[in-house]
Order: sequence, then structure tokens, then C-alpha cells
Amino acid sequence: MTLHAVIIGAGSTGAAVAHDLTLRGYRVTVVERGEVACETTGRNHGLLHSGARYVLNDPPAARECAEDNALMRKLMPGILELNGGLFVALNEEDLSYKDAFLEACAQAGVPAEEIPVQEALRLEPNLNPRILAAVKVQDGVFDPFHFTLAFLATAKQHGAVVHTYTEVIDLLWNGRSVGGVKVRDRRDGREYAIGADLVVNAAGPWAGRIGAMAHVDIAVLPVAGTMVAVGRRWVRRVINRLCPPCDGGIIVPQRRNSVVGTTSWPVENPDYIAIPPEQVEAMLAAGEEFIPGFRSAPLRGISAAARPLLRESSQLVAADPGARGITRGFSCFNHAGDGAPGLFSIIGGKTTTSRLMAEVMGDVINEATGITTPCRTREVPLLPYHAFYV
Repeated sequence: MTLHAVIIGAGSTGAAVAHDLTLRGYRVTVVERGEVACETTGRNHGLLHSGARYVLNDPPAARECAEDNALMRKLMPGILELNGGLFVALNEEDLSYKDAFLEACAQAGVPAEEIPVQEALRLEPNLNPRILAAVKVQDGVFDPFHFTLAFLATAKQHGAVVHTYTEVIDLLWNGRSVGGVKVRDRRDGREYAIGADLVVNAAGPWAGRIGAMAHVDIAVLPVAGTMVAVGRRWVRRVINRLCPPCDGGIIVPQRRNSVVGTTSWPVENPDYIAIPPEQVEAMLAAGEEFIPGFRSAPLRGISAAARPLLRESSQLVAADPGARGITRGFSCFNHAGDGAPGLFSIIGGKTTTSRLMAEVMGDVINEATGITTPCRTREVPLLPYHAFYV
């Protein structure tokens, strides 16, 4: 008998889980309260992580990013801009970080190569000519909307159904097990039920709200970050600061714009994130450090999104108010032990690792259901994003 899975959330995580489960033989329905990738995924800077950003403070996350970076290059080449990246030292403190950074890259399996400063300036002539060192990495760029649609297009090819503007307002129960969702169509207000054999909570920073419907505490910490876009493509490659993760430590070229980010601070309500004006100024100043004249380009946009980080102890959060030390890894949960069999959650991770996250989630679900079909997402190429509309 084919089991039916309802997935809550059509960001990159939910879309990847839909792709994974359809290939394993599940019948899949995806519900999303807005448009595809309209929340956290659609508001990120579109970086295909090389993993280098996390090699010293979060090696497991670095390794995950590096491995799926290499894999996604094969699975969705038409969607990715494989332009590469540079880590550059802007001062002596950055320079002192270099040797430990290169060693950690090697240990984590993250390709990295130091290049002469003059070579870096030849590759990126708008860079600050006073940089002291440069390391080449395998960063890339993608459009988050297209990235997510590629997963959903392939899932639809294998039978998945996607309902946008469909908000989950409650969970349904079949005896003592979660047996589907009650939803509201946000276009006409109609409420109806979608029965299922299992429900996957891929709601990102809103995952706690879904868990509360089953009286389950979800270990998610919404952490916001401010990004600023200017209307000039100052660089061809992703430019990172050669230092531990920090505010304004990266510039990502997106189409004809440049996006500088990001800050980091926990928020209570991911639906309402007030962007402090001083953070906007700090991002523009950081861009100016990388590229003299950066702020002379017209301002294109200011945005903030909440990352769904794995919540750690309150003592650790209090000691790390910027949440920089919290892992960018992920975890998958079967809530049968929490009194909600049939409910599963996936928390944390990066858009870069969404395929890997879905693989682990699929394995957890298989263990619970007794399905033995293995993951196939490492081998099955993704359809082009526009196939979603066919």
C-alpha cells in the first residue's frame, strides 16, 4: 500500500523532502501558506556554500556543504552559477587566521587554494587593492526560487501535488496518531482536511507553531539576519572575509546586483522582523571595506529572514547573543516518542544541503514506516525549474 505524506512548507527543505519521498514510492502532498520559497529560502542570498565559511567553528556543517556542493553541480547544472569564491584578508587580524583556515579546509575536505594577491586583483579588479591574502574556494550562486522549483518540478513528475496559499491551521488525528492536516485556502477562506499517513514539519522557523498543534516542543531557534543589495554587480565571484563568521562578512553577486550580509540575532516572531537601521549602515560599511565605492551604487533592497537554527540550551544562547556559535547543521525528528506518532520534523541546515537533509529525513521516515526503498536523490538529475509549470 502506498503511504501518503503531507509536507508542510515549500521552501528548499520541504521541496527536497518531496523529491526524496516520491522517489521512494510515497504519495506526497506539499502545502505552503504562500508562494513557493516565499519565506526563509526566498530571502537568502542564494549562496551555494563551499563549506569554507564553517571549517573552524562548525566542521560537520562545512563537510556537509562541501559534499552536497559537489553533488548539486551534477544534479542541477542549469540552475547554478558556478562562479567560485574568494576569501580575502582585509587586515593583519584576518591574515593571522589564514593558516588555521587552510588547515581546517583540508581536514574538512573543503577544496581551497591560496592564490597571490595580484592574481586575486586581476580576477576581481574592484576589490580593495590593500588586501593582504586571498584563498580561492568553490562557492557558487543560485536563484533560490528556481532552486526550489527544480526539486518540486521533479517531485511533481513523480506524482507529488503542491498546494500554495494553503495554510495549516491544525493537525488531524487518527486515534493517537497524527493523520493529516486541516488547512485554510488563503485565497477564498475555504477550510478543509487533507488526510495522510504521516506529516513532515518542514516549516523552518515556524516549525515550533506546527509542533505546538501536537503539544510537541520543537528545538528550533529563529535567528534573523539583515542583508543589503545594491544595484551594481561589483564582483564576479562570491567574496568572503578571511575570518570567523561575522556581520557583513560576505558579498554575493546576484544577477546585476551585489548582496552584502549578514547580521545575526534571535527573534521571537519570524513573521515580524524589525531591521535596526544601524545594521543597514554596518552592511554598507562592510561592503565599502571589500570594495571602495561600494555604497555609491544605488540601493536596491534591504531584507531580513529568520534562519531555523537548532535550539541549544538557554545558557549557551545567553552566552552567544548573536547565535554565531550555534551549528548550521540539521537534525531530523520522529515525534512518536513525544506522543505524536506520524509527525516528523526537520530543523536547521542550509539551502545548499537541502538534498542531504531530505535524504536523512527520508531514512528516518522509512525506519518508522518499514518502507525499504533507498534514497535515489544522489543519482536522479533534477528537471529544469520551468518544468514545474508544465
